[in-house]
This record gives sequence, C-alpha cells and structure tokens, in this order.
Amino acid sequence: MFVAGINCSKQNAYAEMVSVQRRFGMKGKVVAYHGIQSFKPGEVTPEEAFEIGKETARRMWGDEYQVLVTVHLNTESTHCHLILNPCSFKDGQKFNNKIGDHIELRKVSDEVCREYGKSVLENSNFYSKGKKKEYWVQRNGQMTHRDMIKEDVEYALQFCDCADDVYRYLKSIGYTINNDRKHLTIMAIGWQRPVRMDTLGFTREYLNKRLNENYNDPDFEYFKRRYPPYKPKAFPLLYEIEELEFTIEHSHDIGKIYIALLFLVIIRTFELLHEMREVFLLSVDLRHEVKDLKQYISDYHFMRNNNIETLEDLYNDIESTKAQISELEHQRYKYDNKRRRAKTPDDIHFYKEQRKELTKQITPLRKRLKQAEKIWNKSPHLLELVKQEQSLEIQAKQKIKNRDWSR
Repeated sequence: MFVAGINCSKQNAYAEMVSVQRRFGMKGKVVAYHGIQSFKPGEVTPEEAFEIGKETARRMWGDEYQVLVTVHLNTESTHCHLILNPCSFKDGQKFNNKIGDHIELRKVSDEVCREYGKSVLENSNFYSKGKKKEYWVQRNGQMTHRDMIKEDVEYALQFCDCADDVYRYLKSIGYTINNDRKHLTIMAIGWQRPVRMDTLGFTREYLNKRLNENYNDPDFEYFKRRYPPYKPKAFPLLYEIEELEFTIEHSHDIGKIYIALLFLVIIRTFELLHEMREVFLLSVDLRHEVKDLKQYISDYHFMRNNNIETLEDLYNDIESTKAQISELEHQRYKYDNKRRRAKTPDDIHFYKEQRKELTKQITPLRKRLKQAEKIWNKSPHLLELVKQEQSLEIQAKQKIKNRDWSR
C-alpha cells in the first residue's frame, strides 16, 4: 500500500539499482543498505509516516542515490524502511555508511519530523562508541557488564540496611568492590577494568538514601527474615563436575580438553538451576550465559552427532570440512567454465544442473563449518568461565566448612 521509489520506480527498483551498479562496475558484498525510521506509537498515521519517510530519503540521498521507501504496519510502532543503493547513479560514488552518515541521517529525520509536528528523541547519545556497543548487545538479548551490575545491586538493596551488608553480598556472588575515597568501583573475575558505581546511578548518596529507607522501615526486618538474601548453600557446578567425572586438563596440549563434556557440564548445571531452589552461580558472566541454554544444547548435539570429543577432534573436523568445501567449489568452478564455453542449450543446461548439485552438497557443509568454528571460538572463554565458577564454589564451600568447624 505504501511503497515509493526515489530516483527509481517502485515496480522495478531492484533491476534499476543493479543496472546502476553494473554500469559503474561496482563490486562488493553490499547489495544495499537498510535503514528504519520509527515513530512513537499512535502518533502518526500510515499516510503521514509515508510522507515523512519519502521526504527524509529525498533530503538525505535524493541528489545522488536511489532509495526505496516503504511503510510497515506489522508492529505497534508504525515505521518506514529505507533501502539504499550504495552506488550513486550520478557518478558511481560508493556510499560508505559511516558513523557520520548515521548522525546526518538522524539529523535530517529529526528536522522532517519536527516540521510535521512529530516527536523526536532529544539529547540521545546513542552514537557514542560505548552506547552503540551496549545497544547491540541488548538488541541481541544479551546483558552488558553494566546491566549485570545494576540487576545484582538492585537485588542486594532489597535486603540490606547498611553499606557493609551490600558489599559483603556482592562479594559473595563473585564481585570485587573497591571503596576508596574518590570512587566506588566494582568488577568481576575476568573483566578487564572495573566499573564506577556512580556511572550506573549508584552514587554514595543514592545508596545511603536507599539503605536509610530500609533501616527506618518498620516492616523491613520482617521482609528480610521472610525473604532472606541468597547465601551459597549448594554448589551446582561442583556437583555436576563430580557426577560426570569432568576434570580440566592442566596440560600444554590444549587438544586434550574434552570439549563435548565441558558443554554437557554447563548444560546440566544450567538445568540444575531450574530444578533446585535457592541455587546461584557465583561467576557473574557464567550466570548470565543461562539465557543461551538452547544454543548450548544444539552445539552439544552437533558434537555428539559428529563424534567430536576433544578440541583436537573439533580442529580436525573444521579442517576436514574446509577441505571438502574447497574441493567441491573447485569442481563447481570447472563446471562454470564449461558452461560459459558450451555451444548448445542442452550442454548449458547440463552444466547448470551439475553446478546446482554441487551447491546442494556445499550448503550443509558451510552450515556445519560455521557451527564448528563458532564452538571453537567460544570454547576458551567458556573454559575460563567454568574455571572461575569452580574456584568460587570451592572457596565458598571451604568457608562453610570453616564456619561449621569453628562452631
């Protein structure tokens, strides 16, 4: 219903954009750039969004580039999609899509929205390096270090009425606190640098205010007794390590690490968290990997189905798959050459069919290679997280033993 072409027709936009790219001999993996222009829910009609989207595209790229503008009505927030040909029809200049272009697009979009009397995001700092990285982490359903800290500190503030209690609790779940005169900072094992608490909104004044509110609340002690803060009582990773007889090889030969068993330990540990009440992982980063349980299960089945036990097996599988893909691609390249030199339609058809058959064989191999490489790349990090959790659980378990012994 709402489709328009800027410097191209809406009916034949793809062919016209490709024609411009071919005319200037533009080569590259980027076929087009895709932008989204969203509006506050209920603030614009589809017709208004369409006009705003077209005007934004004209002002931003209308002198040099082709753009397809559409309006989507499939979410609560009406939004425009802008599809940009990265090759200029004017002189073949390539659009590089840099941060400066993002900022300029936002500026143009805000100007057009204000002219139509629509709201914009004021004083947003999204395009700073840190904010952008944080945005994409959250967009992928993950949590940044700052998100983890906020969640854990807010939890601690429910049960504490003095700063020392807060610090003790955070230390018990894997954090290190540095409370010097200048700044209050916090970090977990494996993090490269500490995070200042005041940058998260937890200034000393704010913390004291929240703690004083708890101290002066007549119902606080009742709440604390009924819902006490978590203290380590059970140790899920140590339990699974013992059950599965898993040991981390302290060898220079990294290939001896039983990677399939490592994934199984992590999966069983995560599943145990859902079965047992009041069980907590002490490693901050491992605790927030629980959301990827389905992916861990998929990776584990992949390894079992392909008889991959150790990191050495995984490496050999990757190299073998690469070799198979290379050989098939080489054969496909030969068929391409034969097809180009073919004289009759029957020969052309034959070589095309042979090429398709090879492509059918290559596609699953590429998928297999992608998953194997993904497991290979994340394995060192997972191994380190398991080591961290194992160390923290051993320390916590020893503290309980010492406390019982002293009694």
